[in-house]
Amino acid sequence: MTTEQQFGLCRVSIAPLRAEPSDRSEIVSQLLFGDGVEITEQKDNWRKIRNIYDEYEGWVDMKQLEIVPGEEAGTVSDFVAPLALENALIAEDGSSYYLAAGSNLPGFSNGYCSLGNLKFKLNFQPLQVNYGVLKGDLAALGLFFLNAPYLWGGRTWFGIDCSGFTQMVFKMAGIRIKRDASQQAEEGITVDFLPEARKGDVAFFDNAEGRIIHVGILLDNQQIIHASGKVRIDPIDDQGIFNKELNKYTHQLRIIKRFF
Repeated sequence: MTTEQQFGLCRVSIAPLRAEPSDRSEIVSQLLFGDGVEITEQKDNWRKIRNIYDEYEGWVDMKQLEIVPGEEAGTVSDFVAPLALENALIAEDGSSYYLAAGSNLPGFSNGYCSLGNLKFKLNFQPLQVNYGVLKGDLAALGLFFLNAPYLWGGRTWFGIDCSGFTQMVFKMAGIRIKRDASQQAEEGITVDFLPEARKGDVAFFDNAEGRIIHVGILLDNQQIIHASGKVRIDPIDDQGIFNKELNKYTHQLRIIKRFF
């Protein structure tokens, strides 16, 4: 069933975004607190949404959304939760919400943020994303996630996939990129050779069929930080990523892109 032009904001810390309208369905991504969405379909208590930030689609439980006007949902906040594990919001009933790093803080003003009529007090100092200013800190942003476990569809320190990792790091640096590795590979400017790469460039890897299946952020032209089993740092050369623990190449280098 199609619904008419409805919009919402994620009202919980982390909401699974599923391939189908079922709790048993595959998690394809996650919504974080304050993410704005457009609702495109509904089925029982499920809503098919398009994440306004990256246009990614999936199904979410309607109870995890706060319905708001389109203008509110579409406004990209300049304030996000910082690199910390105890980013607590206090709701009006006194209960706490703990936010993942990079979560939006819609309507932030004087220590409060809001979702529609819901108001929350911040118990932390937010990160103001001055677009362009934080680009030099990409490595530091990435290192916050070091050893975070790999989770298909994940976007947080408690579980993250390879493209979710690159997207969240770049988001906190003020650079908007798509959700999946194959989508990210279509953006940016191509770096022709690995020796020409610099810190913050993004390397993409393909499988035997030539399909982009993996992505990571270069710390320099010899090391990469990426999510594989966990967020880890590995050596890289023209052939690809070499995992010293396994004593073999695990990912075949396809292309390098620069986003700033």
